[in-house]
Amino acid sequence: MASKSSSATSTAIMEHDVKTDIGVKDDARKKLVEMLNMRLCDEYVLYTKTRKYHWNVIGPRFHQLHEFFKAQYEILDEMVDEIAERARQLGGKSLGTLDEFVRYSSINEEPGRNPDAQTMISNLLKDQETIIKTLRKNADEAEELEDMATNDFFLQAVEKHEKMAWMLRAHLEGKDTI
Repeated sequence: MASKSSSATSTAIMEHDVKTDIGVKDDARKKLVEMLNMRLCDEYVLYTKTRKYHWNVIGPRFHQLHEFFKAQYEILDEMVDEIAERARQLGGKSLGTLDEFVRYSSINEEPGRNPDAQTMISNLLKDQETIIKTLRKNADEAEELEDMATNDFFLQAVEKHEKMAWMLRAHLEGKDTI
């Protein structure tokens, strides 16, 4: 398994030809691009995990969960693109290989494992909550770096993940009445 890294210094590939002059200091932009690339990795691994669960869910709630997971991975797919483009807006490059996504993600894959439906939901909820906590820290860091646009970007991502987490949590609460 690829090693996880909390240091992302190699992920902030910045422009060389055309200077980005958007009112955010160069060192701040580099740190922001690093943060964005780490979130890109988390989002992509969670996207892939959600898609895997969509393909492999079984049981009496198959159709409901198959569609539910599809709705979630479609949101994640959109977020992946938005995060990659935000890094580009700041003058950085976005990571884009499976090796990079797994190496830098804080979300764990489960190769070879296909848990039952309730465990799938629990796993995705745990991953969503991990991402939410990290995004909140990133929003604070973006504010400290005086980039309120990226701060707002992270806060909007928190809202999207909180909604997905709430929906996952709703599947775990109460009695199953099928």
